[in-house]
Amino acid sequence: MTTPATSAAIDLKKTALNATHRALKAKMVDFGGWDMPVEYPGFTPQRQGPVPGGSVAGGGLIAEHMAVRTGVGLFDVSHMGEIQFRGRGSLAAVQHIAMNDASRLKDGQAHYSALLTPRGTFVDDILVHRLGENDYLLVVNAGTTGKDFAWIRERVGRWPGIHISDYSSYYSQLAIQGPRALETLQKLTTVDLAAIRNYWFAWGQVAGVPNVMIARTGYTGEDGFEVYIPSDEATSVKVWNAILEAGGEFGIRPCGLGARNTLRLEAGMSLYGHEISEEVNVLEAGLNHWLKLEKGDFVGREALVAVQAAGGPARRIVGLEMVERGIARDGYAVFDLEGKEIGVVTSGSPAPFLKTNIAMALVPAEVAASGSDVIAQCRANPVRARQVPVPFYKRPKR
Repeated sequence: MTTPATSAAIDLKKTALNATHRALKAKMVDFGGWDMPVEYPGFTPQRQGPVPGGSVAGGGLIAEHMAVRTGVGLFDVSHMGEIQFRGRGSLAAVQHIAMNDASRLKDGQAHYSALLTPRGTFVDDILVHRLGENDYLLVVNAGTTGKDFAWIRERVGRWPGIHISDYSSYYSQLAIQGPRALETLQKLTTVDLAAIRNYWFAWGQVAGVPNVMIARTGYTGEDGFEVYIPSDEATSVKVWNAILEAGGEFGIRPCGLGARNTLRLEAGMSLYGHEISEEVNVLEAGLNHWLKLEKGDFVGREALVAVQAAGGPARRIVGLEMVERGIARDGYAVFDLEGKEIGVVTSGSPAPFLKTNIAMALVPAEVAASGSDVIAQCRANPVRARQVPVPFYKRPKR
């Protein structure tokens, strides 16, 4: 008889690189229904020893984090979803469901955006890529792909001149991140990677695989590239191994979800289910830069205009740095200095590169505006924290 734990493990979705991660003795976790690596504690890079800003010796989350900040890291992000819009009605449909202005995109360009509820809160945050006229690829979060696809179909699926397809199972997506990412990937392609600007993409051969989409985006605060390759195991393993070999001289490491989270937090990037959710609106989340109210009607616009007209959001996401010993974890309460509960920590962890403990929290707008210190509950201990600008970490000019 199958035990519940075994049954749950069997039911998890797996990327084409699942066996590769296990062969590397990765620590695996259930992440939104996917069996994914959280860290590789036993991995030994080809290059050992100190590097600027830290060390790549040892294994696990901190070593992976430091490798991305100072050298290069490789992530399997094949669990992400890909939804494609084709046909003459594609632009109008994307404009209706997403908050950014896709009419500004040129062929080969991408931008950050979000699908919103009528209340101006988040269905999901997404990347929109313009593949060509009347051809858009939306990259969505892994745990929300099914929900997003159904939500999109409900709102624009019957519009004329549009074909919407979920191609998530067709792609393996690998992310090469860090200051040596370009040098690593350049060994495997004749595409001039330096010519690809941030949030643009190109097509070319990578590690002998033709017609690969090479995007220069990322979720770590570092320079980097994502490659979209066929999702069969043979191709995925071939490209994964080729990237690890190409980055060997730079101390490349396979990196798991743990480092992905600490890297994005240092870089002040929002995470669905934490800083953004169906209970947090765009203005509260501080993502105004990507909100284009002037483009015309779209789902959620009316509610956000009303929030602005009423004087702005009642809550705001702020950055916190612990000034006393303690780590403010997700979900911990936030208090003012008089002991009144005023908010909640949305994300919190040690910051390996910055060598401090940081967090983001949702607090009243007046507290955010004052910049005053707050108290974060860290397990049983109240810990003082100061408000600091986000992002916590900015990539140095190299």
